[in-house]
Amino acid sequence: MFDLSLPKLLVLTVIALVIFGPDKLPTIAAQAGRALRDLRQIAEDARNDLREGLGPEFAGFDIEDLNPRRLVHKHLSGDPNADQGAQQQPARPRRTARPSHRASARRPTRT
Repeated sequence: MFDLSLPKLLVLTVIALVIFGPDKLPTIAAQAGRALRDLRQIAEDARNDLREGLGPEFAGFDIEDLNPRRLVHKHLSGDPNADQGAQQQPARPRRTARPSHRASARRPTRT
């Protein structure tokens, strides 16, 4: 979801340490952890309520089917089992190497 690497996490930690100070940082981190846990529980409860409200005719319904990327991929490919490929992020195109000689990349001059 978020592309957080180790250097980015370290920078965020240093910024949080400067803003909140070493005394308040553990307390704030614990509060953030509790809030995240509560948010996940609320989302799971909402999913369960939705499944119960839809009834037995939608027993095979997956909430992830509402994801636009999966929906489009499933309908464009025509394969109902194409969901697995849509979950993976598409690979970024590789950059091609630039020519080592700049002279070949120049435009011819007018005479």
